[in-house]
Amino acid sequence: MSTHAIGRSHTSIRTALLGTALLALLAACEGGPPDTSMMVPPTQPVALDTPPPAYPAELACFDRGGTVGLLMKIGVDGSPADIRVETSSGHPQLDQSALDAVQGWKFRPATRNGNPVATDLRVPVTFSPPDVRPEMCFQYDE
Repeated sequence: MSTHAIGRSHTSIRTALLGTALLALLAACEGGPPDTSMMVPPTQPVALDTPPPAYPAELACFDRGGTVGLLMKIGVDGSPADIRVETSSGHPQLDQSALDAVQGWKFRPATRNGNPVATDLRVPVTFSPPDVRPEMCFQYDE
C-alpha cells in the first residue's frame, strides 16, 4: 500500500469518527436546545393593599405599644388565610387589632414557574403610641 493510500485511509477514519461524534452529540440534545419558557424565576408575595390596623384608643392613653408577629398563608388569590399570632405584643388588644386588620389585606401571590402558589408569610405589625394623646384620655387622668 502506498503512503498516498495510507493518508486517504486515515482521512476516511477521521471523517467517520467525526461523523459518529456529531451524531452522538445531536442525540444527546434530544431535539434541540432547552425550552427557556419553562425557566421562569420564582417570586415572593407582594403586598398590594395593607392598611394599618386600628390603634386601640385606651392603650394610647397609657402610652402602650408593641409588635405582634403574625404567621399566615397567602393563597393563590392573594388573600391571607390561617392567620395566627406567632409572637404576642404582650397586649391582647394589640394582638387582636393586628389579626382583624390583616384579614382584609391583599397580596400578589408568590409564583413558581409563572403560576401562583400558596406561601407562608411572617409579618411583624408594630404599634407605636400616637404623638398626640387622644382627647378621651383626659378622663382617665381624673
